Amino acid sequence: DDVARLYLSHLTTTFEQVAGKGVKQKTFNQIELETAAHYAAEDAHVTYRLYEVLNTKLQKHPELINILHNIEMPVARVLTMMEENGIELNLDFLDQLSVEFSNTIQDLENQITEIAGQPFNVSSPKQVGEILFDKLGLKGGKKTSTGQYSTSESVLEKIEHPITNLILEYRGLSKLKSTYTDGLLKQANNETHRVHTSYHQALTATGRLSSTDPNLQNIPVREDIGRQIRKAFIAPKGRVLLAADYSQIELRLMAHFSQDDALVDAFNHGQDVHRRTAAEVLGIALDDVTSNQRRQAKAVNFGLLYGMSEFGLTRQLGFSREESRSYIGKYFQRYPGVLDYMERTRQVAREQGFVETILGRRLYTPDIMASNKMVKQGAERAAINAPLQGSAADIIKMAMIAVEKILPKDQAKMLLQVHDELVFEVDEAIADDLAVKLAEVMQSVLKISVPLVVEVGKGNNWDEAH
Repeated sequence: DDVARLYLSHLTTTFEQVAGKGVKQKTFNQIELETAAHYAAEDAHVTYRLYEVLNTKLQKHPELINILHNIEMPVARVLTMMEENGIELNLDFLDQLSVEFSNTIQDLENQITEIAGQPFNVSSPKQVGEILFDKLGLKGGKKTSTGQYSTSESVLEKIEHPITNLILEYRGLSKLKSTYTDGLLKQANNETHRVHTSYHQALTATGRLSSTDPNLQNIPVREDIGRQIRKAFIAPKGRVLLAADYSQIELRLMAHFSQDDALVDAFNHGQDVHRRTAAEVLGIALDDVTSNQRRQAKAVNFGLLYGMSEFGLTRQLGFSREESRSYIGKYFQRYPGVLDYMERTRQVAREQGFVETILGRRLYTPDIMASNKMVKQGAERAAINAPLQGSAADIIKMAMIAVEKILPKDQAKMLLQVHDELVFEVDEAIADDLAVKLAEVMQSVLKISVPLVVEVGKGNNWDEAH
């Protein structure tokens, strides 16, 4: 619909216009033949007209033709198969988890209303705003154009008071319950107990795949609660799940793009890159780095991939602004190639209006010339990260195509792709041998300046395998 509007100045009939919205939405077989025929014929006609326009534009760019025919088209076929495969769920475990979540949510609500001194609807942003800023008189309340207080996550995070932490926890858990424990139970096939996500190839600006109904890419893996949800995804009897994960792929790509000597050297010698960063920045021996110093270095390494500012670092690590400035300054002295990459990428984005991935996929940056400083800085951060995230997306798509060719058809199947990870269901008897082959194939799909490393885990459920 968007592309037709852009290239053909044509407004297409949307599915909602034909079928209605929400609970009253009809399925396609319930729509009158004449309406359905017009809708379907328009789709086909517009698609062909777009093919004529876009094919002509593509002919001038061989690298983009390569991405289309050798990556996106073959990946579409792999994704179709993965959507059909689905993944089995342990419904009893999900039921039990849903009850546990309900109890915790109720406890949180009791604690929140006790601090507030009165019962109120914790799910209502309007009532939350009135309690926090009118009744409790907390600082930091800002009214929106509707006359209500804003109680967004970014507003609540800045308020130091026990009640705001509890409200954020309550919201997070309620969302997990509705999206996953309750949502997955509704979305599972009644007979097979398998859930079938839908993958989207053209939704993100960087070329990363996204998934919906259910969205399996937003389960918070680092928290215990997210790991609980992953336990619900299981292998059938006689089979196990294998999870193959690219290790620190975006940092490795930063080493490749920046050609920074210290970063390239750390990866080529198989060093713990966060420990090495802490040692470099603090001027101490590798063996003397504490776990806390490593954690700080890790936050900086990953933060810089996303263009984190001094303010971001201050908030995440509890540094003062001065300490953050000093740390980032020392970091760039030790890793000048990274600073060069960031400045070079900003410049390229300004000059040509786009940046590129390792294979030449284009990522447009229209806001980089914006007069609004916040918008411009956001576009600069996106431009620095896009070649890294986009190249990681290129690599995992190449891996999916390559891996699919070596899977023994009746004994193994690819089920899920989540960011830098692929999940397989495999006969127990061949799992260990296949794990070795998967790592070899995934590590060799593209040669970059540092080794690509793939770690493969095995388990009866997704959490064990991950």
